[in-house]
Amino acid sequence: MFIDVVSLFPEMLDGFLSTSMIARAQKKGLVHIQTHSLRKWAKGKHAITDDRPFGGGAGMLLKPEPLFEAVENLRQNHHHSYIIYPSPEGNKFSTPKAKELSQKEHLIFLSGHYEGIDERVREHLVDEEISIGDYVITNGTLAATVVMDALIRYIPGVLGDEESLQQDSFTDNLLSFPQYTRPEIFRGWPAPPILLSGNHQAIQQWRSQQRMLRTRERRQDIWSTWQKHNKKD
Repeated sequence: MFIDVVSLFPEMLDGFLSTSMIARAQKKGLVHIQTHSLRKWAKGKHAITDDRPFGGGAGMLLKPEPLFEAVENLRQNHHHSYIIYPSPEGNKFSTPKAKELSQKEHLIFLSGHYEGIDERVREHLVDEEISIGDYVITNGTLAATVVMDALIRYIPGVLGDEESLQQDSFTDNLLSFPQYTRPEIFRGWPAPPILLSGNHQAIQQWRSQQRMLRTRERRQDIWSTWQKHNKKD
Protein backbone atom coordinates (compact mmCIF):
# COMPACT_ATOMS: atom_id res chain seq x y z
CA MET A 1 0.00 0.00 0.00
CA PHE A 2 1.08 3.56 -0.74
CA ILE A 3 0.04 6.54 1.40
CA ASP A 4 0.73 10.22 0.82
CA VAL A 5 -0.10 12.92 3.35
CA VAL A 6 -0.32 16.55 2.21
CA SER A 7 -0.11 19.02 5.08
CA LEU A 8 1.05 22.49 6.02
CA PHE A 9 2.87 20.83 8.91
CA PRO A 10 4.17 17.44 7.71
CA GLU A 11 6.76 17.43 10.52
CA MET A 12 3.91 16.59 12.90
CA LEU A 13 4.12 13.05 11.52
CA ASP A 14 7.83 12.49 12.15
CA GLY A 15 7.50 10.70 15.48
CA PHE A 16 4.45 8.72 14.41
CA LEU A 17 6.14 7.35 11.29
CA SER A 18 9.44 6.45 12.93
CA THR A 19 8.26 4.31 15.85
CA SER A 20 6.45 1.10 16.76
CA MET A 21 4.16 -0.74 14.34
CA ILE A 22 4.21 1.96 11.64
CA ALA A 23 8.00 1.97 11.45
CA ARG A 24 8.15 -1.83 11.27
CA ALA A 25 5.51 -1.97 8.54
CA GLN A 26 7.51 0.48 6.42
CA LYS A 27 10.75 -1.37 7.04
CA LYS A 28 9.12 -4.60 5.84
CA GLY A 29 7.92 -2.84 2.70
CA LEU A 30 4.27 -3.52 3.54
CA VAL A 31 3.35 0.14 3.40
CA HIS A 32 5.08 3.15 1.86
CA ILE A 33 4.26 6.49 3.50
CA GLN A 34 5.41 9.89 2.32
CA THR A 35 4.64 13.30 3.78
CA HIS A 36 4.53 16.48 1.72
CA SER A 37 4.36 20.16 2.50
CA LEU A 38 1.46 21.79 0.70
CA ARG A 39 3.68 24.80 0.08
CA LYS A 40 5.59 22.73 -2.47
CA TRP A 41 2.68 23.23 -4.87
CA ALA A 42 1.92 26.86 -4.00
CA LYS A 43 2.73 29.52 -6.56
CA GLY A 44 4.50 32.84 -6.20
CA LYS A 45 7.42 34.18 -4.21
CA HIS A 46 5.75 33.63 -0.86
CA ALA A 47 4.16 30.23 -1.65
CA ILE A 48 0.78 31.34 -0.31
CA THR A 49 -1.56 28.44 0.45
CA ASP A 50 -4.48 30.26 2.09
CA ASP A 51 -6.71 33.28 1.63
CA ARG A 52 -9.71 35.02 3.21
CA PRO A 53 -13.14 33.47 2.56
CA PHE A 54 -15.49 35.18 0.10
CA GLY A 55 -18.33 36.87 1.95
CA GLY A 56 -16.25 37.61 5.00
CA GLY A 57 -15.91 35.72 8.24
CA ALA A 58 -13.20 34.70 10.65
CA GLY A 59 -10.10 32.77 9.71
CA MET A 60 -8.51 31.67 6.47
CA LEU A 61 -9.21 28.92 3.93
CA LEU A 62 -6.76 26.73 2.07
CA LYS A 63 -6.78 27.66 -1.61
CA PRO A 64 -7.86 25.12 -4.24
CA GLU A 65 -4.90 25.50 -6.63
CA PRO A 66 -2.14 23.88 -4.54
CA LEU A 67 -4.43 21.09 -3.33
CA PHE A 68 -5.48 20.14 -6.87
CA GLU A 69 -1.89 20.27 -8.10
CA ALA A 70 -0.70 18.15 -5.18
CA VAL A 71 -3.22 15.39 -5.88
CA GLU A 72 -2.72 15.49 -9.64
CA ASN A 73 1.02 15.14 -9.13
CA LEU A 74 0.87 12.39 -6.51
CA ARG A 75 -1.60 10.18 -8.37
CA GLN A 76 0.46 10.06 -11.59
CA ASN A 77 2.27 6.83 -10.71
CA HIS A 78 -0.81 4.96 -9.46
CA HIS A 79 -3.76 3.39 -11.24
CA HIS A 80 -6.24 3.88 -8.40
CA SER A 81 -5.84 6.72 -5.92
CA TYR A 82 -8.36 7.41 -3.16
CA ILE A 83 -8.48 10.94 -1.76
CA ILE A 84 -9.44 11.42 1.89
CA TYR A 85 -10.17 14.70 3.64
CA PRO A 86 -10.37 14.35 7.46
CA SER A 87 -13.31 16.49 8.50
CA PRO A 88 -15.80 16.70 11.41
CA GLU A 89 -18.51 16.66 8.73
CA GLY A 90 -17.35 13.36 7.26
CA ASN A 91 -18.41 9.75 7.69
CA LYS A 92 -17.74 8.42 11.19
CA PHE A 93 -14.56 6.35 11.23
CA SER A 94 -14.96 2.74 12.33
CA THR A 95 -13.33 -0.69 12.25
CA PRO A 96 -15.19 -1.72 9.05
CA LYS A 97 -14.00 1.49 7.38
CA ALA A 98 -10.40 0.80 8.50
CA LYS A 99 -10.60 -2.68 6.96
CA GLU A 100 -12.05 -1.25 3.74
CA LEU A 101 -9.33 1.38 3.41
CA SER A 102 -6.60 -1.19 4.06
CA GLN A 103 -7.52 -2.76 0.71
CA LYS A 104 -6.82 0.41 -1.28
CA GLU A 105 -3.79 0.65 -3.53
CA HIS A 106 -3.03 4.31 -2.88
CA LEU A 107 -4.40 6.77 -0.31
CA ILE A 108 -3.88 10.52 -0.33
CA PHE A 109 -4.77 12.44 2.83
CA LEU A 110 -5.42 16.16 2.44
CA SER A 111 -4.93 17.86 5.77
CA GLY A 112 -7.10 20.91 6.39
CA HIS A 113 -6.06 23.80 8.62
CA TYR A 114 -7.39 27.18 9.73
CA GLU A 115 -11.10 27.26 8.80
CA GLY A 116 -10.82 24.37 6.34
CA ILE A 117 -10.49 24.16 2.56
CA ASP A 118 -12.20 25.65 -0.46
CA GLU A 119 -15.51 23.85 -1.09
CA ARG A 120 -14.56 23.09 -4.70
CA VAL A 121 -11.83 20.77 -3.44
CA ARG A 122 -14.40 18.85 -1.43
CA GLU A 123 -16.86 18.70 -4.33
CA HIS A 124 -14.53 17.83 -7.21
CA LEU A 125 -11.37 16.27 -5.77
CA VAL A 126 -12.05 14.46 -2.50
CA ASP A 127 -13.43 10.89 -2.66
CA GLU A 128 -14.42 10.69 0.99
CA GLU A 129 -14.51 12.84 4.10
CA ILE A 130 -13.84 11.00 7.36
CA SER A 131 -14.52 12.12 10.92
CA ILE A 132 -12.70 10.62 13.91
CA GLY A 133 -15.13 12.19 16.37
CA ASP A 134 -17.25 15.16 17.32
CA TYR A 135 -14.56 17.48 18.63
CA VAL A 136 -12.11 20.08 17.35
CA ILE A 137 -8.36 19.47 16.93
CA THR A 138 -5.52 21.56 15.53
CA ASN A 139 -5.67 20.22 11.97
CA GLY A 140 -6.41 17.24 9.79
CA THR A 141 -2.89 15.86 10.05
CA LEU A 142 -3.63 14.56 13.53
CA ALA A 143 -6.82 12.90 12.29
CA ALA A 144 -4.92 11.35 9.38
CA THR A 145 -2.52 9.66 11.81
CA VAL A 146 -5.45 8.05 13.65
CA VAL A 147 -6.95 6.73 10.43
CA MET A 148 -3.59 5.46 9.16
CA ASP A 149 -2.74 3.74 12.43
CA ALA A 150 -6.07 1.90 12.44
CA LEU A 151 -6.08 0.78 8.80
CA ILE A 152 -2.43 -0.29 8.63
CA ARG A 153 -3.12 -2.91 11.32
CA TYR A 154 -5.25 -4.79 8.78
CA ILE A 155 -2.55 -5.06 6.14
CA PRO A 156 -1.41 -8.73 6.20
CA GLY A 157 1.96 -9.16 7.89
CA VAL A 158 1.97 -5.86 9.77
CA LEU A 159 1.16 -7.28 13.19
CA GLY A 160 3.52 -9.83 14.66
CA ASP A 161 0.59 -11.67 16.24
CA GLU A 162 -2.40 -11.71 13.89
CA GLU A 163 -4.51 -13.19 16.68
CA SER A 164 -4.42 -9.84 18.47
CA LEU A 165 -6.71 -8.45 15.76
CA GLN A 166 -9.40 -10.86 16.91
CA GLN A 167 -9.07 -9.59 20.49
CA ASP A 168 -9.27 -5.88 19.74
CA SER A 169 -12.17 -3.76 20.85
CA PHE A 170 -14.96 -3.45 18.26
CA THR A 171 -14.17 -6.81 16.69
CA ASP A 172 -17.63 -8.29 16.03
CA ASN A 173 -19.04 -4.98 17.33
CA LEU A 174 -18.09 -5.71 20.95
CA LEU A 175 -15.54 -4.20 23.32
CA SER A 176 -12.53 -6.25 24.36
CA PHE A 177 -12.47 -8.45 27.46
CA PRO A 178 -10.49 -7.56 30.64
CA GLN A 179 -6.95 -8.95 30.76
CA TYR A 180 -4.53 -9.70 33.61
CA THR A 181 -0.87 -10.64 34.02
CA ARG A 182 1.57 -11.38 36.84
CA PRO A 183 1.51 -11.05 39.79
CA GLU A 184 -1.48 -13.30 40.43
CA ILE A 185 -2.46 -11.14 43.41
CA PHE A 186 -1.62 -7.43 43.47
CA ARG A 187 -2.35 -5.36 46.59
CA GLY A 188 -4.96 -7.88 47.59
CA TRP A 189 -6.70 -7.87 44.18
CA PRO A 190 -6.57 -11.34 42.61
CA ALA A 191 -6.76 -12.16 38.92
CA PRO A 192 -9.89 -14.18 38.04
CA PRO A 193 -9.21 -17.85 38.91
CA ILE A 194 -10.73 -18.99 35.61
CA LEU A 195 -7.78 -17.47 33.73
CA LEU A 196 -5.36 -19.61 35.74
CA SER A 197 -7.35 -22.83 35.34
CA GLY A 198 -5.79 -24.02 32.11
CA ASN A 199 -9.28 -24.81 30.80
CA HIS A 200 -9.15 -23.01 27.46
CA GLN A 201 -12.78 -23.66 26.58
CA ALA A 202 -13.94 -22.20 29.88
CA ILE A 203 -11.60 -19.24 29.43
CA GLN A 204 -13.04 -18.51 25.98
CA GLN A 205 -16.57 -18.65 27.36
CA TRP A 206 -15.63 -16.29 30.20
CA ARG A 207 -14.02 -13.85 27.77
CA SER A 208 -17.07 -13.89 25.49
CA GLN A 209 -19.34 -13.20 28.45
CA GLN A 210 -17.10 -10.39 29.65
CA ARG A 211 -17.09 -8.75 26.22
CA MET A 212 -20.87 -8.68 26.18
CA LEU A 213 -21.11 -7.50 29.79
CA ARG A 214 -18.55 -4.73 29.30
CA THR A 215 -20.17 -3.54 26.08
CA ARG A 216 -23.62 -3.48 27.67
CA GLU A 217 -22.35 -1.53 30.68
CA ARG A 218 -20.11 0.96 28.89
CA ARG A 219 -21.43 1.43 25.35
CA GLN A 220 -25.17 1.07 25.05
CA ASP A 221 -25.03 2.34 21.47
CA ILE A 222 -22.76 -0.52 20.40
CA TRP A 223 -24.66 -3.03 22.52
CA SER A 224 -27.96 -2.13 20.85
CA THR A 225 -26.43 -2.59 17.40
CA TRP A 226 -24.90 -5.94 18.41
CA GLN A 227 -28.24 -7.15 19.74
CA LYS A 228 -29.99 -6.28 16.49
CA HIS A 229 -27.42 -8.12 14.39
CA ASN A 230 -27.39 -11.17 16.65
CA LYS A 231 -31.10 -11.42 17.37
CA LYS A 232 -32.32 -14.97 16.89
CA ASP A 233 -35.35 -15.49 14.67
